[in-house]
Amino acid sequence: MTARILVVGAGATGGYFGARLAQAGRDVTFLVRPGRAAQLADQGLRVREPDERVDRVDVRTVVQDRLAEPFDLVLLAVKGYALDNAIRDIAPAVGPATTIVPFLNGIAHIDRLVAAFGAGRVYGGVCYVATTLTDDGEIVRLGGLVELRYGPLPTGDGAGGERVHEALAGAGFSSELSGTIEADMWEKWIFLASVTAVTCLGRGTVGEVNAVPGGKEFATAVVDEGSRIAAAAGFPPRPEANRRLLGTVTEVGASTTSSVYRDLRQGRRVENDPIISDLVRRAKALGVAAPLFAATDVNLAVYQRGR
Repeated sequence: MTARILVVGAGATGGYFGARLAQAGRDVTFLVRPGRAAQLADQGLRVREPDERVDRVDVRTVVQDRLAEPFDLVLLAVKGYALDNAIRDIAPAVGPATTIVPFLNGIAHIDRLVAAFGAGRVYGGVCYVATTLTDDGEIVRLGGLVELRYGPLPTGDGAGGERVHEALAGAGFSSELSGTIEADMWEKWIFLASVTAVTCLGRGTVGEVNAVPGGKEFATAVVDEGSRIAAAAGFPPRPEANRRLLGTVTEVGASTTSSVYRDLRQGRRVENDPIISDLVRRAKALGVAAPLFAATDVNLAVYQRGR
């Protein structure tokens, strides 16, 4: 039986993976606002790849007040500041057999989803993709890795893993049913927080930061600080993850940025709380010094206040 998948939103991340799942023949519906629904009905969901290929995917949509029956799988890939609204919106779509797979940044969202829907319905999830949404609704992939990882949390019963994997695998991107999803989430969090700190404090791309005296040393210190926080929390980055992160933030000439930095440059609201602020709070509770992340938190708070 084909799983019915609800993708919450059709933004840069959820829209990208949802489009690829729809192209692969999966039963996908997007929960969107009325304006986005009208845009998708008129233009389709357009995805631009780094080679400039543009795919138009005609997709099924639903608005919140028309959501009336449970789905098998709910994919949640919203910004952290939109989570409370998303929890309210998806409630009619969550039934006894529904699995919610969130691909949000950080880890604070897990407790909120479990409190709302129960531990048995919530998986952990990690996504790697660099995308942005243009003003006219096109999703643009900037390059790099495209990957989903998902798996049951220790507080859940682990049931349904193969069903989830069958729904998400083989759709043109890497997908993995993980038995270490908590460690995966921490590694992704430290990766994103580190790239955010390097680019936002340095006010430039990774390559621009590394091109100035002291830039590489600064980026290396950020990685070390993040690794110490994760280790104190019980999730030290595995050697391969640490090598990948260090290689990313010290790459000479790289155009790499974080989504927070891109939003900052465009004058948009930034997702600092789940990525940076929560990491600083946890570091303080764990007794780990985090001066570089704390400086990033202040930097972004000042920006946010001045918007």
